[in-house]
Amino acid sequence: MSEILDPAVAERALARALANGGRFAEVFAERRHGFSLSIDESRIESVESGAEEGAGVRVIEGSTSYFAHVDGLDPADLERAADEAASALRGERREPRPLKAVASTPLPIQRRPEEVAASRKAELLRELDERGRGQGGEIAQFTASYAEARREVAIANSDGLLNGDDRTRTRIGAQAVARREATVETGAETLGAHRGFELLEDDPGLIAEQAARKALTLLDAGPAPSGSMPVVVGGGFGGVLFHEMTGHGLEADHIQKGASVYVGKLGEQVAQPLLNAYDDGRLPGEWGSDAIDDEGAPTQKTQVIEGGRLTAFLYDHLSAERDGVASTGNGRRESFRHLPIPRMTNTYIAPGEATPEEIIAEVEKGFYAVSFGGGQVDPATGDFVFGVSEGYLIEGGKVTRPCRGATLIGNCLEALAAIDAVGSDFFMKTGICGKGGQKVPVGTGQGHVRVGAMTVGGTEL
Repeated sequence: MSEILDPAVAERALARALANGGRFAEVFAERRHGFSLSIDESRIESVESGAEEGAGVRVIEGSTSYFAHVDGLDPADLERAADEAASALRGERREPRPLKAVASTPLPIQRRPEEVAASRKAELLRELDERGRGQGGEIAQFTASYAEARREVAIANSDGLLNGDDRTRTRIGAQAVARREATVETGAETLGAHRGFELLEDDPGLIAEQAARKALTLLDAGPAPSGSMPVVVGGGFGGVLFHEMTGHGLEADHIQKGASVYVGKLGEQVAQPLLNAYDDGRLPGEWGSDAIDDEGAPTQKTQVIEGGRLTAFLYDHLSAERDGVASTGNGRRESFRHLPIPRMTNTYIAPGEATPEEIIAEVEKGFYAVSFGGGQVDPATGDFVFGVSEGYLIEGGKVTRPCRGATLIGNCLEALAAIDAVGSDFFMKTGICGKGGQKVPVGTGQGHVRVGAMTVGGTEL
């Protein structure tokens, strides 16, 4: 486990945090280091390196959390943060249990990114730039980025838990802009994982070609259709639709506030029997994976939909306590400056039996949404709107012309129930999820999925 938090210091801080009462106290310490650079107009720029460390102390009494954080890991500062967290309480002292270390195993890293020379990372970006621009003369702009981050965390609490994790993530991204007279289109692609520099040893430059080809293809795009029709959602990043329209509604804090369309639906059939879905924080090497969550609980594979039936919600410590269940290992926080809240890790629709070709062939007239450019979902009502960044028309069971300006409009429960085919071509993609003012890395994934009917908002007359 991480050695950034001395057990004796943690025990003193926990005792001080409970000096004025409280039923639970916790110390969360972290040390992080990051490095990033980018290439624009074929020039390396924005080279940044940074490091920080600090700790947060939380005391829970009833349903209220009292919290203080401090930059740095000096024992005196940590105890001062504990005193600040305790200062709002007026009860009797409670003694924490003795700490007992838990031996968690961090995800393996084969080649530490910080040990790779910056010149090699710059060389990688130049390769992306060359391959992206090499896709055609209509590529007017090309940018690419590289980022690495190492985050060591340690958690101690008044129940006697002492645990830690060592996390390293590596990611590259490419964006191409294609121009033909007055028409301008953009294509983007990313590659990332909870892995080291070994992630980039196969063919990282492929994402540059993919981004450029997307932009070039969209130059020929026509207006998107409009109306209700079958919609085929692409694999990988297409899983962001499930992440947004269903995953957030299954986070226990939304359920307990009554701010989710899935309230009261546990055990009910919400989709067709062919649909199985998971949140899995232990997927080897995936972007949203960790050995433990940010409260020290082991991450796990949680089946949220089984045979179309809603089977589980996603819990952190506090929400699990409220419902009298165990945490599912979904207590996550952006940093030591934040309180943990229930968050997804890697959320995905499990692979089905159909091939993408079979799924598309059964659509006489419909829309093919390959990737999304953002959207809005109201977890309380389930209503959503998603912008499509790459989409195509389906005619006579075949993908035909590319479309621009499409949006998908619908309701979570209706769209989930309308999924009538799931592809076998499963893969995962990376994302950064925002909630409650905090951003955390998440994975989204699926094979191709077909929604029998959904409203497409297009510009076709």
